[in-house]
Amino acid sequence: MEITVQWIRTSWTKQSRGGEVAARRNAAPVGFPVPQTAPSFAHVVRMKERDGFEPRESWDELRKLDIGLRKADGRLRVLPRVEPLFGLPPRPRRPPAVRLHPGEWVRWQLNFRFSSAAGMQDWTYWLDTFNIAYGPADADLFLSAPTVFIDECGPLR
Repeated sequence: MEITVQWIRTSWTKQSRGGEVAARRNAAPVGFPVPQTAPSFAHVVRMKERDGFEPRESWDELRKLDIGLRKADGRLRVLPRVEPLFGLPPRPRRPPAVRLHPGEWVRWQLNFRFSSAAGMQDWTYWLDTFNIAYGPADADLFLSAPTVFIDECGPLR
């Protein structure tokens, strides 16, 4: 069974935490049309503050993504990985993996906050959105409402 994966990463600094720039960041899409690709690749979209949150598209191998995908019992088990280094904001208890039936899809969002190793630079922030469909997917599937939505975002301060 086919798996379609789209990974959207929005990144910003404190300069985008309020006002017009924050409004533009908050208006960034969480789903894009998916071009046809080989099944072992993910559609990757990056939107960065320094580019005015304009989408930049590329492809990456599924095995390189921080997400666990496993087929079992006719369903697809989905669970993004969060390494301890990337644990900010605190995630005291993560939701369980999602098990998708054919024809279903999940939108899973996680956010992160980073500082430079020496603490000399401002904080930077990421919002990762994983759109994952189990089974054939129309190009516009991720523009609609997901079957399952997991919001694992925490306070960024």
